[in-house]
Amino acid sequence: MEAQSTDQLLAAARAWANQDPDAETRAELNGLIADAEADNERALAELNNRFSTRLEFGTAGLRGELAAGPNRMNRVVVAQAAAGLAAYLLASNPQPSVVVGYDGRKNSRVFATDTAELMAGAGVRAILLPRLLPTPVLAFAVRHLDVSAGVMVTASHNPPRDNGYKVYLGGADEGSQIVSPADQEIEQHILRVALGSVADLRRSNDYEIADESVIDEYVRRTAGVVKHPGSVKAVYTAMHGVGWETSRRVFAAAGFGEPTVVAEQSEPDPAFPTVAFPNPEEPGALDLSFATATRVGAELIIANDPDADRLAVAIPDADGWRRLTGNEVGALLGWRAAQAAGGRGTMACSLVSSTALAEVARQYGLGFTDTLTGFKWVSRVPDLVFGYEEALGYLVDPDKVRDKDGISAAAAFLDLVSELKAQGLTIADQLRAFAEMFGAFASGQVSVRVTDLAEIPRVMQRLRSTPPDAIGGVAIERVDDFLGGFGDYPASDILRYWLADGSRVIVRPSGTEPKLKVYLDASSTEGTAEERMATAQAAVLALEAGVRPLLA
Repeated sequence: MEAQSTDQLLAAARAWANQDPDAETRAELNGLIADAEADNERALAELNNRFSTRLEFGTAGLRGELAAGPNRMNRVVVAQAAAGLAAYLLASNPQPSVVVGYDGRKNSRVFATDTAELMAGAGVRAILLPRLLPTPVLAFAVRHLDVSAGVMVTASHNPPRDNGYKVYLGGADEGSQIVSPADQEIEQHILRVALGSVADLRRSNDYEIADESVIDEYVRRTAGVVKHPGSVKAVYTAMHGVGWETSRRVFAAAGFGEPTVVAEQSEPDPAFPTVAFPNPEEPGALDLSFATATRVGAELIIANDPDADRLAVAIPDADGWRRLTGNEVGALLGWRAAQAAGGRGTMACSLVSSTALAEVARQYGLGFTDTLTGFKWVSRVPDLVFGYEEALGYLVDPDKVRDKDGISAAAAFLDLVSELKAQGLTIADQLRAFAEMFGAFASGQVSVRVTDLAEIPRVMQRLRSTPPDAIGGVAIERVDDFLGGFGDYPASDILRYWLADGSRVIVRPSGTEPKLKVYLDASSTEGTAEERMATAQAAVLALEAGVRPLLA
């Protein structure tokens, strides 16, 4: 949007308030308008931030802070998105259909109901899931119900004040999340809707409520990934999200019984009161799980993020508990999948994930593909038998669902633990066995959170204009710049550095958070398993120390 004068800004804000069906955001916006009319600089700056641009509908849909205005998540923005998506579906399908799900965040149910009403009003068959449920259930429902599209209202593991709007496509897309050019085409429809008032959009209560059989079938098929049920003393946390009800049913159906639950985090709570960020990767997020596991003498901790599409795992170690990295879990689940694949199929991971999975695929005679970040890419790999990304996302049953699924991944990991336990082995033993068979792979990550989003492109531009010649004292042999496309990859703001010792460093902006992310990977095939693991880890620590000055 172009810069607006104060009068234009106030006029846009008043027009927004007049069409806002939400009493809370309307009152809050009217308060800002009143303060701005009194020349309050803070209020004017806040209005400018909210109305000088709008949330862009991309391949991740929409995600942002809850508040009034086009640059926030609210009922007006959601109504525009729903009507725009409906127009997109109607333009390509004479009888389109959509299934809508929602998690336990503030306004998730309201946004989902608005979407169902507006879809039905536009002539799209709309099916609303019967209650708050995990994202993987919605992704499964797109395929199970054979609908044209799916909408999940969730902000996954974002801060409590955020919410989001995630879109899947059925048909030829087979229930995967949208990719370009679909996102751009939907965005154009949304912008046309935004020229008018959402108060004029037709709504209808003629939408369906999905039958419980959808959830029943998800549970049945997810439990089917388990081949070695047994007694595993595990602790589970839902991280104040929606995972527990469905996970509990899956674990029981698979034959594992019920884990000990972190009671303080088992029920959905949009305030996420016990964590600073409801993300299992964040420091402190698993502290209650560690305490619970220590108290009950658990063998394993399994944690879902709030919408249960991600899985974190922790195991006992000499210092108490250690959370496995996403790459460690991905490597173990990938090895498990390779053993069952019979030499047929393809394994895939995002390009920022460890190179370990490629080595597993090579040794088992399987195809391997790495993709741009995001399961919208991983899930589309042909003949997929297993896929993952290092940010705790895993797909162990691609015939069932085409997105990361933290519940089926949890079931698969419990299955692995149970199988190892029957042999007198642990996950720590399996990690050593992996290093012996494939080599040791270590990974790390440096994240720089910013308050000024303009800082991210400034850093990326500096790295391109004055490129480093070494990182952590190791010479850079090659740089892959994806900005104009690279190989078969489409254009993306990614820099990949290959170092003389075989290590790899990748720098990219986060797609969902105000962060710059750096991914560090090293490997070793020399010495014993323990020596290999120590060498790879030391290399990653050296890379971390070397990369930080580049981001300052």
